[in-house]
Amino acid sequence: MPIYLDHSATTPLDPRVLNAMLPYFTEHFGNSLAVHSYGREPERAIEDARATVARLLNCRPHEVIFTSGGSESDNLALRGPAQLARIKNRPFTLITGPLEHKAIAQTARQLRDTLGAVLRIVNVDHFGRIDPGDLRAALTNLPADGVALVSLMLVNNEIGTVYPVAEYTAIAHEYGALVHTDAVQAPGHFPLDVAAMGADMLALSSHKFYGPKGMGVLVLREGVPFLSSLTGAKHEDYRRAGTHNTPGIVGTAAALELACAEFDTHVAHLSALRERLVQGVLDRVPDCELTGDPAVRHPGLASFVFKNVESNTLLMHLDQHGIAASSGSACKVGNPQPSAILTALGYGPEWTRGGLRLSLGRATTDAEIDTVLDVLPGVVETVRQLHWIAAD
Repeated sequence: MPIYLDHSATTPLDPRVLNAMLPYFTEHFGNSLAVHSYGREPERAIEDARATVARLLNCRPHEVIFTSGGSESDNLALRGPAQLARIKNRPFTLITGPLEHKAIAQTARQLRDTLGAVLRIVNVDHFGRIDPGDLRAALTNLPADGVALVSLMLVNNEIGTVYPVAEYTAIAHEYGALVHTDAVQAPGHFPLDVAAMGADMLALSSHKFYGPKGMGVLVLREGVPFLSSLTGAKHEDYRRAGTHNTPGIVGTAAALELACAEFDTHVAHLSALRERLVQGVLDRVPDCELTGDPAVRHPGLASFVFKNVESNTLLMHLDQHGIAASSGSACKVGNPQPSAILTALGYGPEWTRGGLRLSLGRATTDAEIDTVLDVLPGVVETVRQLHWIAAD
């Protein structure tokens, strides 16, 4: 049987979520903005879903915006304040880290190049952690009449390091800066309380927690300066135009409710398997290191780096053994270049092509971990031999 260890890239749709969605594909198919009877049930379902998401995240329903996914939510969060600052002729400063998802990193560079935003990058240590003092330093000397936004993820999608966003938020607010966090990898793995965290904006992606693809959430706290970059009709209170994906919205709320309800069981299951996997790989594979924070990390994500190994070749060999894994973000699969993440962590060129991410899920079993631990050492050795042949 194939072994799927790429849950950080995407998860299977939970059958219970699908059942909640099905009536809105067929029976209740109307447009939610329609004034006739076909629109009333979809509108009610959408607002019920919005209330559910708000309750689970501890925010207000009108602060919940439904989007097409995490990338759109991240884009809206960065572009909304930046575009409003540009219109008001106020300088815009964006502060972020070197390990952010490409939806943040590429958007940040584009805002710098097209809107004249000032981009400040906060360094990380070998485990991908950001020192609060370094964040404080990046917040100094902000323009007095400007808008500043700090965007730092809650859980790193490639190495699993968890960040103290509540602490970062408190620091940023001292300097009058807004805070956005990409929390895409968090649902079902970490408690999410927007009010306690203090973040002004927070992004989620439904398919990361057993919900439907093509659906996301942006929490936009009341009072945050924001100009929509997707205009049209009055959907989402004019903050994100486009006909509502009613089945996807219903599915997102259902998936988030299940993730929260089953949180303790899910985390305990994942943590035990991850610990056995990490220790087994480190014991059996030479010239291998665990990447990311060894203690404060995603409960179901084990990430490694191997010396003199090419990730794509490693992944292909694992796939031939029925093991689906990744070298990091699903957005860069197939890229043979050295990993920018591993480079930022301080690894040299003999390491930076050798990342491996094994991300576990609800259905992962002890027997599957046993198989990976039996197969991986031999596969790594084979790929290393190919590396030396190619080098010769």
